[in-house]
Amino acid sequence: MTACSSVNDGVNSEFGAWSDFEKTTFSIAVIPDTQNAVDYKHQKAEGFAIDSSELFIQQMQYIADNAQQNGGDIAFVAAVGDVWQHQSKPIDRAHKARGFELTPNPFFAAEIEWTPKTASIEIPKAIEGYQIIHDAGLPFGVAPGNHDYDAMWSVKGYPPNVRKPPRELTMTVEDLGLLHIGGLDNFRSAFGDDKPFFKDKPWYVSSFNGGANSAQIFSAGGYRFLHFALEMQANDDVLAWVESVIAQHVGLPTIISTHDYLDPRGERAANPIVDLNRADPDFHNSAEELWQKLISQQDQIFLVLCGHHHGQSNRVDKNIYGHEVYQILADYQDRGQAGLDNGQPLSPYTHQPVGTGDGWFRLMSFTLAGNEPQVQVTTYSTHYRTTSSDLESYAEWYRSHEQPTMTDKEFYAAEEFTIELSDFHQRFGLPTE
Repeated sequence: MTACSSVNDGVNSEFGAWSDFEKTTFSIAVIPDTQNAVDYKHQKAEGFAIDSSELFIQQMQYIADNAQQNGGDIAFVAAVGDVWQHQSKPIDRAHKARGFELTPNPFFAAEIEWTPKTASIEIPKAIEGYQIIHDAGLPFGVAPGNHDYDAMWSVKGYPPNVRKPPRELTMTVEDLGLLHIGGLDNFRSAFGDDKPFFKDKPWYVSSFNGGANSAQIFSAGGYRFLHFALEMQANDDVLAWVESVIAQHVGLPTIISTHDYLDPRGERAANPIVDLNRADPDFHNSAEELWQKLISQQDQIFLVLCGHHHGQSNRVDKNIYGHEVYQILADYQDRGQAGLDNGQPLSPYTHQPVGTGDGWFRLMSFTLAGNEPQVQVTTYSTHYRTTSSDLESYAEWYRSHEQPTMTDKEFYAAEEFTIELSDFHQRFGLPTE
């Protein structure tokens, strides 16, 4: 494999001199599922205690204020999907033409809602937030999550068990049915490759399916990095496109962001109720298939980021070349303390706080100079203006819902930790100056 030092010659004609853009230490901001923050129902106009979309805007403003271009250290933004909450169609045309049918499902009546407010409220708010990032000059990539698709429905042939007592229901397809998704017109309306966010941007280097999958390059820490934002449980055509882009950018350390990959136990396993590979196996790869077919086979891929599953986890596996691949889940959508603080009652359905996200997201701080390159992972809330480790009530607020089998100490450790990039220099060479 070609080391980065052989292709990073200190000057990039597209991006200018390295010294213009990089610092020895830099950060990537990882934006987990923001769907509950921009949900039209979670705003004062709908009777909610706060305008939860303000939490989302605060996040984006904080990131913009701390961009390298503004004197901070954030060099790139990776969003792992579920940008907004609702759909705009009961089923998309392509799946309907292929014979898919929907079936009523009372268990997901609130989850499956097509509404014009997706287009009139939620998508414009998402665009407003990412405009802040754009105006700060930050390169970014957004992976679509299941809520960002045009339609989500309960698949006919997998009926919910409405006769079973609610207390006996389990998180299985046999009890709750199987959901499927389709259509990315809504997503492309905000993040398509022809939109002002990306059109003619030198750092936006490739796209597939109109921008439903995209590739970016950013410069930081003496390296050029390649980043992919991939649609959920991407199919073989998408994987082939990724391979072709990597082949055009030999030697670049590569990051994959996709919505559904790790679960809170650190397993490459889908939520059984939203398993696209089970619903439509010829058009979707499972997380394990994504690992086997692509990630483990491409030695430039060293980091995978994901959301979707509520909570956090991480794991390290060696690829077929014997090099380490770091895989990290973060999704804080169900956190609702901000609403409770302002008088929002518990959900009558779950008896839990109504999720807003509470402003939490991930900062990954890279230090690649010296003999021990590493990444410091920190979980930060722009609403509470603190990190997880500095908030005394953090485990009290969130642990029992997200990681009930963890101790408080283990829960804190899952949110703030250091990744030792033990073979990074071996794979990608030393940083350029």
